[in-house]
Amino acid sequence: MICLLTLLVVFNLFVSQCHGACAEVDSMTEAVAGEGFLLGCISCKRREEVSARTTVDWHFKPLGEEEFRHIFHYAHPNAEILHEDFSDRLEWQGTKTRDIQIGAIYIHNVIFNDTGTYRCTFNRVLSLRQHDEHVTVEKEVELNVVAVANRELRVVIAEIMMYVVIVVLQLWLILVLVYCYKKISEEREARDARKALKDQAALLESKEICDEVQVE
Repeated sequence: MICLLTLLVVFNLFVSQCHGACAEVDSMTEAVAGEGFLLGCISCKRREEVSARTTVDWHFKPLGEEEFRHIFHYAHPNAEILHEDFSDRLEWQGTKTRDIQIGAIYIHNVIFNDTGTYRCTFNRVLSLRQHDEHVTVEKEVELNVVAVANRELRVVIAEIMMYVVIVVLQLWLILVLVYCYKKISEEREARDARKALKDQAALLESKEICDEVQVE
């Protein structure tokens, strides 16, 4: 039973890794001046079977300012840069269909003035049977531009935890497999012992019958 549960757990782990469903992951928040940077923004639909039409808008508020600037708009298949500060520097890297769930944009040649708050807005229209439902989702990314790349602490911790989990799962799997092997070996030995006792009992019974026949 334990062996079967182990196989099921391993199967579920592989399925969870390979499943193509949408997963909302936070964007990175540190860019290096002079390089490119991917601003991530993901909004998953709760019901994958429902078709939708979605547009995505990006706004930017520079560090120290109060107002957001409309810098980018995407409505498949058209992408439009709306602010001169980002002219020729923004590129759509999101879903390239009408049903958008990934609204990422790529900033080319990052400059220090790109430091600030970025807000992406999903304007989604769900096509339900009886009516259309309008849904708006907003997410913000605090971007810091630095001269030299520094690995974020949470990224390092996440990588360490990932390797720890992998090692623990492998050790657990080895222990369970060893336990299953021992269990199967014990059951096989017990079965062989029962068979030997049964054969011995049959032999003794046959001998007793032969002895009774000779006496008669």
